[in-house]
Amino acid sequence: MITTIPNIITMFRIATVPVLILLLHEHEYGWAFVVFLISGISDGLDGFIAKHFNMGSELGAILDPLADKALIFSSYLMLMILGDLPFWLFLTVIFRDVLILVGSLLYVAFNGQVKMVPSYLSKLNTFTQLLLIVTILAQKSFGLEYDTFTEFLIYATFITTILSGVHYFWVWIVREEIEMVESANDDRDAN
Repeated sequence: MITTIPNIITMFRIATVPVLILLLHEHEYGWAFVVFLISGISDGLDGFIAKHFNMGSELGAILDPLADKALIFSSYLMLMILGDLPFWLFLTVIFRDVLILVGSLLYVAFNGQVKMVPSYLSKLNTFTQLLLIVTILAQKSFGLEYDTFTEFLIYATFITTILSGVHYFWVWIVREEIEMVESANDDRDAN
């Protein structure tokens, strides 16, 4: 149901995406920083409310990651266009997400419904992606200089993006094959 409090908060977060894009386009890094922080707080708030007040929904399970990806994609795109992020990192982050989307669609087509449960590696990747955005926006907003830390985050984000992409491949392809072989062996043992 769209009228649950968590879903309304998530819709608000989706509505902040074009505002963030516009602010970055206008080089209003300070306001973009504020909007990004509000979006991040709202992400934690909707999850907290959904879990602790039993207000989770199927729509929320779809909208929440969609809002997260829209926020990350738009931020990375604009920061790449503005020259604050390297193109290769933007390409890596987006390519991983496209592969996961295509992989999940193929998995559903061949194996039926799949429940997406982010792994710890995927959560670490999301954390590094978000921390990199916050770091760059803070640098631009407050005139801070910590280029070494930013460079570290760029490479940490690259590495966690690659590793989490490989992990999803492992879970969907290799583990599925292992489970098929084990179930075939179980069938043979039963005969």
